[in-house]
Amino acid sequence: MSGLFITLEGVDGAGKSSHMQWLPDFFAQQGLEVVMTREPGGTPVGEKLREILLHESMSQETEALLMFASRQENLNRVIKPALAAGKLLLCDRFTDSTYAYQGGGRHFDTGKIAALENWVQAGLNPDLTLLFDVPLAVSRERLGRHGASLDRFEQENDTFFEAVRNAYLQRAANDPARFMVVDSTQPFDQVKEFVEAGLLKFIRQRINAHT
Repeated sequence: MSGLFITLEGVDGAGKSSHMQWLPDFFAQQGLEVVMTREPGGTPVGEKLREILLHESMSQETEALLMFASRQENLNRVIKPALAAGKLLLCDRFTDSTYAYQGGGRHFDTGKIAALENWVQAGLNPDLTLLFDVPLAVSRERLGRHGASLDRFEQENDTFFEAVRNAYLQRAANDPARFMVVDSTQPFDQVKEFVEAGLLKFIRQRINAHT
């Protein structure tokens, strides 16, 4: 089986990171070797850029460029080598986040995002994207539990987060073959069960396509 590229997306507070924790064991049970990474971050350079992006004020152009700078490092050092080795690459956020946060939330020119995407990724996209979706009220309530630890994205206003969520849902509607939208308002175990069923179906389809 060739390498698989799976990403997790969602607004802050959607529960994406919590579900990232059990996924490696699930995939290992399916006989798949998993490599995990995140964006921004995933490499020594990327993690330094992450700290800057999460905590330093900057222009929209700088923010978008730094996101893709981190992504370029992640692709070269982690993602592409894992896929070439036939492994399953599990990434916490990828380019859909840029379209949602910078394009949707910041209203940054999506044409410029697309140009950067084409340059950096050269056609490499996830095989499957799990979009953990919650209404604004749920997201804000969950973020409120973090208190003073909120980064500069998490501190954005309701209008920003509504725009981010809408951008995510629009991308999912435009590419239903790649996206699996997950109602993350449900209890953790129910969400986990739904995701497991969807992933098993996806893996079976991939195996059948290669036999």
